[in-house]
Amino acid sequence: MTNIGGRAAFQILVFPFRRDGEGFTYALLRREDAGYWQGVAGGGEDGESPLDAARREAGEEAGITAGAEFIALDARATLPVVAVTGEFTWGPEVLVIPEYAFGVRVDGPELTLSHEHLEYGWFSLEAASEAVQWDSNRTVLWELDHRLRHGLLARSA
Repeated sequence: MTNIGGRAAFQILVFPFRRDGEGFTYALLRREDAGYWQGVAGGGEDGESPLDAARREAGEEAGITAGAEFIALDARATLPVVAVTGEFTWGPEVLVIPEYAFGVRVDGPELTLSHEHLEYGWFSLEAASEAVQWDSNRTVLWELDHRLRHGLLARSA
């Protein structure tokens, strides 16, 4: 991946999850700058792999330890680079960047939010799918939920 100014040309999306009774709930964070709900999101830095970036961003934005169980997901999206960085960060020929998705198991009830978020909440799959802004978030939530409910966690990172 190309890095410019310490910023890698990819995004990550992470959904914290926990077992809740017979099913699972998913943490959504409400962005301070735009007010919408999403998972932990951010970009790679300084040669990080997508998993390394996911671990760092989950720690920075939600206080999740790097040793937590992360699950790499198959869901991928591409995002307009100007929607992510506000400019053509990697030159006029790089129009979209990939978004890699992960789930992360959270055992405790509390997250520690960064200044980037106003609040968080734990949502059922249905409620989370209705609350999020982006289709890519809905796809990731569906895949994560399906893998958890059917024991399809062979992609653990």
